[in-house]
Amino acid sequence: MRIQEYFPDGTPISDWFYDTAIPSLDELGMPYVLTEHGIADDGKVYTADIQALIDTAAANGGGVIVVPAGTYKTGALFFKQGVQLYIHAGGVLMGSDDISDYPVCETRIEGESCLYYPALINVDGVDGFVMCGEGTVDGNGLRSWKAFWQRRQWNPACTNKDEQRPRLVYLSNCRDALVAGLTLQNSPFWSNHLYRCERVKYINCRILAPAAPVPAPSTDALDVDVCTDILVKGCYMAVNDDAVALKGGKGPWADIAPENGGNERIIIEDCEYGHCHSCLTCGSESIHNRNVLVRRIRISHAAALLWLKMRPDTPQHYEYVTVDGAEGSVNSFLLIHPWTQFFDLKGREDMPLSKADHITLKNCNCECRTYFDAEAAPQQYQLSDFVLENLDIRAENTAFDETVIDRLTLRNVSVVEL
Repeated sequence: MRIQEYFPDGTPISDWFYDTAIPSLDELGMPYVLTEHGIADDGKVYTADIQALIDTAAANGGGVIVVPAGTYKTGALFFKQGVQLYIHAGGVLMGSDDISDYPVCETRIEGESCLYYPALINVDGVDGFVMCGEGTVDGNGLRSWKAFWQRRQWNPACTNKDEQRPRLVYLSNCRDALVAGLTLQNSPFWSNHLYRCERVKYINCRILAPAAPVPAPSTDALDVDVCTDILVKGCYMAVNDDAVALKGGKGPWADIAPENGGNERIIIEDCEYGHCHSCLTCGSESIHNRNVLVRRIRISHAAALLWLKMRPDTPQHYEYVTVDGAEGSVNSFLLIHPWTQFFDLKGREDMPLSKADHITLKNCNCECRTYFDAEAAPQQYQLSDFVLENLDIRAENTAFDETVIDRLTLRNVSVVEL
């Protein structure tokens, strides 16, 4: 019998989080193999043909789009109820690098609902979507990365959206989705974005975007945006931005906008991290995160283990966040600072007060440049009820200012200067 486990606030972890079964191809329904429907590994872009196959499968009661060995290029695809995706080993579903293959539509990006470009794979309002196999989804992002950095040279104040770029995978308003076994790489923008989803699992995936020779800008591995019950298990993440970022809205009245909201009951476990900005980031466009558990992770190199981005123009509350068991190398063990990128109070005269409380880091063995990289900003945010427990830290900078946090508890903490 399994021992009952709990989220940081004492809520029981449900059985759903322990079911990590991955269906075989035979279990996914009627197969629609690309090469059996005139779609070839020949460098052409087959968006209309693949979309027609998805539509046919949906009209026939569902099935699975099967990508065999080879590379098959496409623009934006829109999956429908009952239609799954399976990619064989050696199979690559590759995104077109022509932005005109991604028609502008109403979507969600960077904490706002707006007109922008869809992802390569789009799934909206679908229950039970499965995307799995041993193959690869490749965003083919090099052209857009180069264009982004050229634009940034021309206009250093340009936003992330100004260089028109699709995401790799966008799931919105979905329930009971599974993404498993795949390599998801080279996204032009965010790699995976979940918006208003319930019960989504990412299992045994590799999510990759390079930091060199051309850095892949804003290629977060997984952005969780107004979602509940999310499991990320056994994944390897190495991207040129945050690994897992919790989002939900931004702006001085973001907490009352109906399209925004919080994230709750998130488990990230048994994962490995290569280069990334942070293993877990709350923000930058985020208003409420609760019951987040990161456990049993290994890190080759990350800029931060836990990063709380505190926006001075957005009301935020990060609570009951626990990191339990982290081993490896990070620049900053705990990173908390004001985040002022694209700051805009939009006429609001007062600064909304934010909070971060009931934050725990325990059972960690890390080597880092800076142990406690936390800045007090009482006019903007309040930090309270943090627990640091069973930590073995080797750091170049061991400075520690316990006055930054109200009701800070330390238990069995060893910090040794390198």
